Amino acid sequence: MANFDEWTRDVVIVGGCGRVGLPLGIALAARGLSVTLYDINQAAVDVVNSGTLPFDEDGAAEPLREAATTGRLKATTDPASVGTAENIIVIVGTPVDEHLNPNIGAVPQAIERCADHLRHGQLIILRSTVHPGVTALTERMLSRRGLRIDVAFCPERIAEGKAMTELFDLPQIVAARDDTAADRAEKVFRNLTGSIVRLQPEEAELAKLFTNTWRYIKFAAANQFWMMANDAGLDFERIRHAISFDYPRAADIPGPGFAAGPCLFKDTMQLAAFNKNNFVLGHSAMLINEGLPLYLVSRLESAYDLQNLTVGILGMSFKGGSDDPRESLSYKLRKILMLKAKETLCNDPYIADDRFLPLDEVLERADLLVIATPHPEYRDLATDKQVADLWGITGRGMRV
Repeated sequence: MANFDEWTRDVVIVGGCGRVGLPLGIALAARGLSVTLYDINQAAVDVVNSGTLPFDEDGAAEPLREAATTGRLKATTDPASVGTAENIIVIVGTPVDEHLNPNIGAVPQAIERCADHLRHGQLIILRSTVHPGVTALTERMLSRRGLRIDVAFCPERIAEGKAMTELFDLPQIVAARDDTAADRAEKVFRNLTGSIVRLQPEEAELAKLFTNTWRYIKFAAANQFWMMANDAGLDFERIRHAISFDYPRAADIPGPGFAAGPCLFKDTMQLAAFNKNNFVLGHSAMLINEGLPLYLVSRLESAYDLQNLTVGILGMSFKGGSDDPRESLSYKLRKILMLKAKETLCNDPYIADDRFLPLDEVLERADLLVIATPHPEYRDLATDKQVADLWGITGRGMRV
């Protein structure tokens, strides 16, 4: 074990300027730790070092400015930075490929980029959602390099936009092969929360995939229910209210809507791959959720002469109140409507995109409006145009 007096920083976060790594770095710095964010994106590094958030995250802007000003938080593209801290947290994207197979190499590759600067006695904490077995793969990779480094898997569990509360409020899963590594990882996260749950790495890897897949399946059930009610000419929101009103066993039934974003679909497919693609429930959820834009357009086609109408899509981010367009089904909806409608216009108050138009212009020019993302700005639309609102946020019902 290296002498802890040699470390000049408390934590280095690999992939630290992203939507998961940066809030974690800000939270740790807010608790007094010195944090370095190592990232290969020079533009993001420059923005963070200026004390500016590169994306929306409630409650993060002021603590970022303060931490950047005091030097407790700094960002760099220098891989040598990983040698400055006892604790290294790895947070990189773990996508599925075009064949829906998981990329098990994303985390090891991120570590390989800076492996020459790793030192004996460090602790590497994997925080990305990973395919089961990636923690063990990382352990073997470090062992082959002759590095005596502890490895832990401590998955992130935050909802985007709520990081600065949930990092402190939610229990943290800590998983490692032995007690020494687990104790060290727990020490890091006790800077944020006093609630720790211990697991073995493979248990924790599945726990994270199960969590996101469970949410994806619940959304698929709600979307299927909505389609059934909708096809029968009934308003699902009235039915859902009756089901859940003062009835605790149905209190968690979600409303319908696009189940999108960078995690739920991807992690469901990772779980399917882990189970040798024998996951009928998960694949059925994918067909329902990914097919929702097609279903919506087919309903519009049956009710309107789309080829002679201008359609306005309201909301392009993957969830309400967010500026994140990743894996948003609004873009799938846009592609379908571009084939079906005379013209397709888009608006999103949170995303800067030259293709998007101001809301007033979309409301004026469109013959038909589709609320694709339930942004609060769309709750009180001043329009007499027809509105397709499967979310039910306008109070006009959910029937399409």
